[in-house]
Amino acid sequence: MQQMIERALTQIERYVIGKPEQVKLALACLLAKGHLLIEDLPGMGKTTLAHVLASSLGLSYQRVQFTSDLLPADVIGVSIFDSEKHSFTLHKGPVFNQVVLADEINRASPKTQSALLEAMEENRVSIDGTTHSLPTPFFVIATQNPLFHAGTYPLPESQLDRFMMRISLGFPDKNAEKQILKSSNQTLNYADIKPAISLEQLQKIQRHINDIYVSDAIFEYIIALFQQTRSGQLSVNPLSPRAGKALVAAAKAWAFIDNRDHVLPDDIKSVFTSVCEHRMVGRTSQGNESLSKQVLSMVDSEQSNYTEN
Repeated sequence: MQQMIERALTQIERYVIGKPEQVKLALACLLAKGHLLIEDLPGMGKTTLAHVLASSLGLSYQRVQFTSDLLPADVIGVSIFDSEKHSFTLHKGPVFNQVVLADEINRASPKTQSALLEAMEENRVSIDGTTHSLPTPFFVIATQNPLFHAGTYPLPESQLDRFMMRISLGFPDKNAEKQILKSSNQTLNYADIKPAISLEQLQKIQRHINDIYVSDAIFEYIIALFQQTRSGQLSVNPLSPRAGKALVAAAKAWAFIDNRDHVLPDDIKSVFTSVCEHRMVGRTSQGNESLSKQVLSMVDSEQSNYTEN
C-alpha cells in the first residue's frame, strides 16, 4: 500500500510543482475522509491540484463554479417530471461525484453554500423528500478567495468547521516558478493521467488508517493543545472535541503516508495548523506568528516529555 501512495504523490507533484507539503496534506485529508478548503489568490493551481488528485486516484470528478446566482438545485440536483413516463426523473447534481471542486465557494449565497455543506456532513442529500446516498469516497475541495475580494460571502465559523483542513498553496519559489513558466505552452490533458491506486485499494487504505495506533501520551498532548486554546491566554475561538477528532484522523493519515503504524507528536505538529487554524479564528491581532504556532510553542515550552509510548 505504501508504494501506491508514493506513486500517487510523485504523480501529483509532477503537475503541482513546488508544493510537496500541500500535496501531502491534501492527500492526507482525503485518506482521513475529510474535506479540504483552499484559500488563495486566483491562478495558484487550486483547480490543477483538485483535478490531478482525482485523476491519480481514479475517482470521478466535477467542478462547480460558485456564483451569486447559483441555486441549491444546481449543486445537489432536481427531480423533473417526465410526461411520457408520467413520473419524476432524478437529474443528479455535481455532488454525486467522488471528488467535487466547489470553486470560489464564498461567491455563492449562504443558502447554496449550506446545501453543499449539508451534503458534506451527511454524505447524502434529500431531493423532493427522497434521500439519496452520495458515492464513496466523497471528497469536497472548496476554494475560497481572500475576503477582501469584491462579491464574497464569508463562510460562518460553524461552516468552516465542516472542513477537516484548510491550506494555502501560495506563490511558488523561484525554481518552481521557472519550471512552471517553461511548461506554460503545454496543454495539460487530464485523461492522460493514469490512476496510481484503484478504488478498492483506496478504500482498503482508508480502513487501514483507522487502525493506526495512538497512545495515551499523544491523546494527552492533543488535550493540552486544546486546553491552551480554552485558557484565555490567546483571544481565539476554543477548539471543540470535533476538531480533536479531525486532528486525530489527519495525524493518522499523515503517519500512514510516512510509513508508520503509530502516531508521533511530530505528526500532530505537521497537521495542526491546517486542521485547527481556521477553527480558532482569532478575534484580535496576535502578532506575526500564526495562532496554531503560538499554541504549539506554548504547550511545548510547558511540556516536552510526550512520546509515542
